[in-house]
Amino acid sequence: MTFGGLPTRWEPPGASRGVALVAPGRAYSPSAPLLEFARRALLQHGFTVQQLWWDSTTRGEEDPGTWVRRHVAAAHAAEGADRVLVVGKSLGTRAASYAAEHGLDAVWLTPLLVEPVVADAIGAHPGRQLLVGGLADELWEPGVARALARGGCEVLEVPDADHSMGTSDAVRTVEIHLEVARAVDAFLART
Repeated sequence: MTFGGLPTRWEPPGASRGVALVAPGRAYSPSAPLLEFARRALLQHGFTVQQLWWDSTTRGEEDPGTWVRRHVAAAHAAEGADRVLVVGKSLGTRAASYAAEHGLDAVWLTPLLVEPVVADAIGAHPGRQLLVGGLADELWEPGVARALARGGCEVLEVPDADHSMGTSDAVRTVEIHLEVARAVDAFLART
């Protein structure tokens, strides 16, 4: 499978432990750094990776949560795998209610914690979840993140990171991305 000539699916070198569905952001594609590092970690831990590529401008007037759920549900149905994990970035974290309803472990990169529907869905999820965000991100709510951590979510909160998990300093941004990659790797090692 390809999107614009780019591959959208990868198989691990050995037997697959399950399938990871990667739901990108509004303007943050699956090939962008956070999701690319997540893809590599998923493969390293034996997951087949299926990226969802979308043009969010085609959503029209459809509710963004409904739109994302529809895409994730279609990808999930197409897999037929016993074990599925969801990795969502920003807009893709609107799949939290779907993941909760289906008991799918999840990695949420810069989840939209300022939106109660997203935060409530993450909080209602009984499975394993990793939340990653930064205090310089206006869509990250530290109080909500702390409450979700008390409820069982693993949380990586980076004080100086913005919504792309970066800063104006290139070296510091790479350091933050390394910190995120380590958190994803550790989460997957326990999955």
